[in-house]
Amino acid sequence: MRSPTITLLTDFGLSDHFVGTMKGVILGLCPTAQVVDISHQVTPYEVTEAAFVLAQAYRFFPKKTVHVVVIDPGVGTSRRPIVAEAAGQYFIAPDNGVFSMIFAQEKHKVRVITAEKYFLKPLSQTFHGRDVFAPIAAHLAKGLPPAKLGKTIDDYLRLHFEKPNRTARRGWTGTILKQDHFGNLITNFPAADFPNLHERPFELTVGMQQVTRLARSYADCRPGELIVIAGSSGYYEVSASQGSAAKALGCGAGAPCELRIF
Repeated sequence: MRSPTITLLTDFGLSDHFVGTMKGVILGLCPTAQVVDISHQVTPYEVTEAAFVLAQAYRFFPKKTVHVVVIDPGVGTSRRPIVAEAAGQYFIAPDNGVFSMIFAQEKHKVRVITAEKYFLKPLSQTFHGRDVFAPIAAHLAKGLPPAKLGKTIDDYLRLHFEKPNRTARRGWTGTILKQDHFGNLITNFPAADFPNLHERPFELTVGMQQVTRLARSYADCRPGELIVIAGSSGYYEVSASQGSAAKALGCGAGAPCELRIF
């Protein structure tokens, strides 16, 4: 039989013990688990960025994969831990909207996690990644039915940032979902929803600048030139060939952007 797969997505970085400790908890409870790091470099507290990263990765994992997401600015408060079932996989996180893009794409069922007997004791008020989410993931990977974790709910938090808002006949306001390692700024403008950018003049305003050129590849432009390109994520990105659009524009995840098509 295939070993169970558990993924980790956090804003913990790699310089502290947090990620390694979570893995230790998981392997102590489920020694056969394959633990895969999606990323631990999410901008701290950026739920929208984490939602995007997860939405790009989950569909490539096998059925029954358990995804653990710990972007948790509300740790220690009354915010609820939840487990979602979608696309034949399990998703565990704080109830802060981090699964919003999954919910927009997949049929899903959400439960609030109330079965505290599966938590580590004593329960820390600052490290629920270790004491709540890691052990719950391990028990699910071992075959614990989600129904044993808590009742289904429909009042979970769902944010709506996966698509821009229309503000004029040919104008939309959106947001930057993520700044990637190369400094590309990934917007929430789906390329499939705006297929005519190569046919009509447009302005994509990010920061204090307007970007007006759509390129098919990075080789189509001069080094450092700001362009719009349809990225592998399916969204339009603002890029600088052989440079960082984020540095050039002084923007990152969560920054607003505006599109006008003439």
